[in-house]
Amino acid sequence: MLTALQTQLTIKVFLCVLCVSVVKNVFGFCMTSKRIALGIEYNGSSFNGYQMQAAGTRTVQEELEKALSMVADEPVRLTCAGRTDTGVHATGQVVHFDTSVQRELKAWVFGGNTNLPRDIAIHWGREVTDDFNARFSAVSRSYRYILFNRNVRPAIFQHNVAWTFEHLDAEAMNAAAQYLLGEHDFSAFRASQCQAKHPVREMQSISVKREGDYVILDLKANAFLHHMVRNIMGSLMVIGRNEKKIEWIHEILLGQDRKKAGMTASAAGLYLVNVEYPAEHGLPASGWLPDFG
Repeated sequence: MLTALQTQLTIKVFLCVLCVSVVKNVFGFCMTSKRIALGIEYNGSSFNGYQMQAAGTRTVQEELEKALSMVADEPVRLTCAGRTDTGVHATGQVVHFDTSVQRELKAWVFGGNTNLPRDIAIHWGREVTDDFNARFSAVSRSYRYILFNRNVRPAIFQHNVAWTFEHLDAEAMNAAAQYLLGEHDFSAFRASQCQAKHPVREMQSISVKREGDYVILDLKANAFLHHMVRNIMGSLMVIGRNEKKIEWIHEILLGQDRKKAGMTASAAGLYLVNVEYPAEHGLPASGWLPDFG
């Protein structure tokens, strides 16, 4: 039989082993990498696009990574759902990053916002599984294009809407837009510098409406080519001015020749408003629809 001293020693050894095991588990948990997704809004008028560029060039990605790195106290690198161009806005951008730092979700949101400039805001944060990717997990992206259609240019919203003084027939533009529904080769609306591997995209919904002095284009597709929305809007404006028949947009689509389509519309009117993901990722609707009407 064990003596009282042996029993005490056995208990002490057991407790020491237990403590070491707990510490290891806690330490190991702390070092486990987490993947965090964030919903982002920004006014793109003062940025040279989303993507990081050369030093001294102001971009959304640079400002976000700098702010989140301050919260993490270590470098943070982001992956986004869609890289917007210079002057393009977002109410529903989504990004993700990996970190081993332990922070509550609200710390990424509120701490990030504290460190961000006034033209960027984080709306929400979620912890996601390792197989989530802000870019490749997306099943659709939605854009809104807002055009101020009055004979006098805007002042207050000069960087937040596009403008034309020529009256546009929104009903004709909407009728023409329906030719773009479905899966097509969108080469006619693709920028020459587009880096996409192929030009085929599925347009899931598209509509044009007038609200007072504003003409609004809404689009949803599985993905978009570089300048695709702005080139579509530029072509629809040709029809809206009654320079071409409604069927012309179908001819342009089938011809796959960018030079025969309309101009590239201004970046100021374009908003990334939503990125949709499979339900199992548990993410909220990423954005909201700007409305100046």
